[in-house]
Amino acid sequence: MSRIRIFDTTLRDGEQSPGVNLNKMEKLEIAKQLEKLGVDVMEAGFPAASEGDFQAVKLIADTVTDVSVTALARTRKGDIDRAWEALKNTPNPRIHIFLATSPIHMEYKLKMTPEEVIKQSVDMVRYARERFTEVEWSAEDATRSDWDFMADIIEQVIDAGATVINLPDTVGYTTPDEYGRMFKYMKENVPNIAKADLSCHCHNDLGLAAANTMAAIENGATQVEGTVNGIGERAGNVALEEVAVALHIRADRYNYETGLKLDEIKRTSDLIAKLSGMYVQANKAIIGRNAYAHESGIHQDGVLKNAETYEIITPELVGVSSNTLFMGKHSGKHAFKDKVKEFGVEMTDEEVKSTFRRFKELTDHKREVTDDDIYTLIMETKTAHSAVNKYSLENFQVNYGTANITTATVSLSTPAGKTVQTAATGNGSVEALYKTIQELIDAELKLLDYQLNSVGGGKDALAESHVQLLVNGERTNGRGTAQDVIEASANAYINAVNRYLITAQASKEKEAVNG
Repeated sequence: MSRIRIFDTTLRDGEQSPGVNLNKMEKLEIAKQLEKLGVDVMEAGFPAASEGDFQAVKLIADTVTDVSVTALARTRKGDIDRAWEALKNTPNPRIHIFLATSPIHMEYKLKMTPEEVIKQSVDMVRYARERFTEVEWSAEDATRSDWDFMADIIEQVIDAGATVINLPDTVGYTTPDEYGRMFKYMKENVPNIAKADLSCHCHNDLGLAAANTMAAIENGATQVEGTVNGIGERAGNVALEEVAVALHIRADRYNYETGLKLDEIKRTSDLIAKLSGMYVQANKAIIGRNAYAHESGIHQDGVLKNAETYEIITPELVGVSSNTLFMGKHSGKHAFKDKVKEFGVEMTDEEVKSTFRRFKELTDHKREVTDDDIYTLIMETKTAHSAVNKYSLENFQVNYGTANITTATVSLSTPAGKTVQTAATGNGSVEALYKTIQELIDAELKLLDYQLNSVGGGKDALAESHVQLLVNGERTNGRGTAQDVIEASANAYINAVNRYLITAQASKEKEAVNG
């Protein structure tokens, strides 16, 4: 079978999803899991965009060893140089540069003629190839570009040294038939096309990303670009797990395979959902919690008699375990350490100790603790930072009744080591709680988004909250878990403020070094 390379852009295009804001340690945790998933290429970020992006790309490139790490750059020497600084120590440095080719982009955004677009692309591909062994060139908005012009520019950038040509459906405009024919046309009309790999990159604005990707594969694409869970700008990117599992299940139809370890899909999906705050919809293909649930009595009867009657994908294929071993209050530290090793997460002794302590606290209220519960606790520990003095919740109380005014009383310890306390009212428990916390924190705060989810099921399920705040005008995300939904909400709000403090402290330290 022919091999399709998987180019994962969760950390770049995926992080451009509205409301997603990952710090470099969270990006590193995702990068490590993507490495376990078996992606071929990992787009770690856009180094020229910000110092934070540069540092994250460099950290990932210096850490990940089994995946080719790449970075995005515009067709500008400064962007290319910045990417080189971040990636130069990797064994196989690779860059992804792009320039728009559609008439609407060239005229209104770039304000360049087609000849100028060709020259700039060729010059910058040649410049990039002086440093990078692999140079990918993308024709932004390819699906609304003139095919003859595209064939011309592709031929010239390949001659200049491009090793991968990406034809993205940037705005999710195309259809499977159109997209497939475009790839076929380039294969037949670009004389030197055999010197480069063809890549597809589909957005899901019309809900056709997966179908378009499969059409590209059928017509010559050897690399697929996308994200886990399909996250990304607007309606998102093609979900890589959908493409990989479709090729696996329909091997009778498609003579292609990927190198993804399919049983790592669930764990990768869960991690990205938790850290991004973009939770997977219940009916999401491949990985949604309803993907293997059967409500209809006829379906249930058929599955009990033979699973293949209504189940084309087994849960185990994508890492959904049907035989979860529960842990409880009598489980010891040794069993807990074995569970951590089973997840394949690297943790220091102090991190294991801290997570085990939270696990024991959870078992006081929850009789059976699931793998999902433990994984949530592990990720909270792994992404916590202790280098900056922060706010912490000492205690709180909310008085709520349908006929009464809701009142919250909160006590916080501050970064200065003081304890502060106040009370406030609101139209409901969460509003009263957040108004009270806001009065205790020395910053301008505005709540932009609030989400609440359960980890697993049952009345004793662990609650997980995600918030997005503006802190002194800076957008930041926060997450919190607890047995109680109100406490989880408080933890998420305070976590968002603390993440802002960590970022602000890092900026001050950088200014001190440079100044």
